[in-house]
Amino acid sequence: MEAELADALGIDSWALVIGGSMGGMRALEWAVTYPERTRALLLLATTAAASAEQIAWANIQLHAIRSDPHWRGGHYHDTGRGPHTGLGLARRLAHVTYRSEPELAVRFGRSPQGDEIPWHGGRYQVESYLDHHAAKLTRRFDAGSYVVLSEAMNSHDVGRGRGGLRSALSRVTARTLVAGVDSDRLYPPSQQAELAAGISGADRLRTIESPYGHDGFLIEVEQVAALVTELVGQASPRR
Repeated sequence: MEAELADALGIDSWALVIGGSMGGMRALEWAVTYPERTRALLLLATTAAASAEQIAWANIQLHAIRSDPHWRGGHYHDTGRGPHTGLGLARRLAHVTYRSEPELAVRFGRSPQGDEIPWHGGRYQVESYLDHHAAKLTRRFDAGSYVVLSEAMNSHDVGRGRGGLRSALSRVTARTLVAGVDSDRLYPPSQQAELAAGISGADRLRTIESPYGHDGFLIEVEQVAALVTELVGQASPRR
């Protein structure tokens, strides 16, 4: 579908394909499936294949949504009430994996939320923080889309049907930079190191230094911009 859109727009090749997390999976698929159309590649906080732990975290989130009585097997759009409780629970769990334990400790500690008393039914600040992000997501995102995207990420394996990981990564001909976030516990740097080692156009793993965990690739704008600048600086004129 993406290639068909590029064809319709008259785009023969991309100067740079960039993505982080799920976007990194899509970027990697472009470089493996259409190496002749991907001239440079920047992979951030992503992986060649979803790990057992990543599938496990997503599985719990999917169960939270599907256990909501308003899920109705996914047929809820005409009922006037979606599985917002389940989606909120899924978001709370996901958000914890997106951040790092040291950041949560420094930012919230064990502080109560305002005048609330946690041991008398009130909330800690970190609980209020998760409630905020759950409410924010349920106002703007569809539970069915969340399920489809989560299942797509679980099924991600660039080596499937291509002779395995090594064979798949050997197809990449783009100038490549791979970067991981040093505090990422969801997509640990070891997964990006595997990508950097398997792609011939990638010289070494870059490290984004951040206390923010997986979300660091979204937050550390200056460090990501420096990686883009490095790749652009390596670019040769298009023939």
